[in-house]
Amino acid sequence: MGDNTKKERRKFLDKGLKLGIAAAIGGLGISKITSKLNAKTNHNSKDKMELMTVDGTLIEVDSSEVMEVQHAEDHDKKYNVREGMPNRKFVMVVDLAKCKNALKCQQSCNKHHYITGDNAWLKVYKMQESKDTAPYWMPTTCMHCDQPACVTVCPVDATFKRKDGLVLIDNERCIGCRFCMAACPYSTRVFNWSEPKQEFTLDMDMVNHQYSPEHGGMPSVKGTVDKCDFCPHQVQNNELPHCVTACPNGVFYFGDKYEDTVNNGEETVRLSKLLKDNAGYRLMEDLGTEPSVYYLPPVDRLVDFEDGLEEYNEFKSVDKSE
Repeated sequence: MGDNTKKERRKFLDKGLKLGIAAAIGGLGISKITSKLNAKTNHNSKDKMELMTVDGTLIEVDSSEVMEVQHAEDHDKKYNVREGMPNRKFVMVVDLAKCKNALKCQQSCNKHHYITGDNAWLKVYKMQESKDTAPYWMPTTCMHCDQPACVTVCPVDATFKRKDGLVLIDNERCIGCRFCMAACPYSTRVFNWSEPKQEFTLDMDMVNHQYSPEHGGMPSVKGTVDKCDFCPHQVQNNELPHCVTACPNGVFYFGDKYEDTVNNGEETVRLSKLLKDNAGYRLMEDLGTEPSVYYLPPVDRLVDFEDGLEEYNEFKSVDKSE
């Protein structure tokens, strides 16, 4: 009984070793042996290799009949919605000295994402450090953090971070628990309490499109969370986000941190130089969230603060269509 057990164990180990060898050469492919899958040579050649067929059978073939599999050149560059764009790291810079609360950025964002004024993803706030300092306008978007608290608390993997730095929401997975809203220290997320009041006409591309996490909130889905997404479909087509192109004052710069370049629709500049020369900073850096949105302080302003008061409505993002 004991000897039989030992023999079976030896067979098992021997087979396991062969499987390991076969797995180790998984990068090799078999050619010219379709008709030989069940054949075994009787010649003791030093140029024999043992491979595994697709059905798990171990066969011995001549090494001349084995060739390395040639992968496509773009094998590592294939685009995946949840993985993002390889070798990219998207960032945004907001120049507070240029903002005059024109709200063109909000209006363009709402229009192209089919969202209402109540739930605008981009908001502009009236800010003032103290009564002795001058007020200024501050646009806010999702910070697309490198260490996002919202991703950590999401129980269903609806909120996820891509390798290119974008933090997105899969509305088909979202269960509306709002844990992400509670965890976000920047309060940039919105919840859809009801079906959106459609203020913009859907184009044919949107009517016929298949759902993708990159299209989250277009139009919004009742019972789910929305937020700024950095317009990934624009970026994928080498175009700037809608807020960047719509701003009449060049407030928003968008680009790739790895390339160290950002563009505001009018000029392309070095990200590192722009931040260094203008004392760029990120909000609540001490929290360790590592935001991908940088701010330039409102010094040497190019616009008058009072010019934006005509468009300002406290606690209201944009005027809605009648």
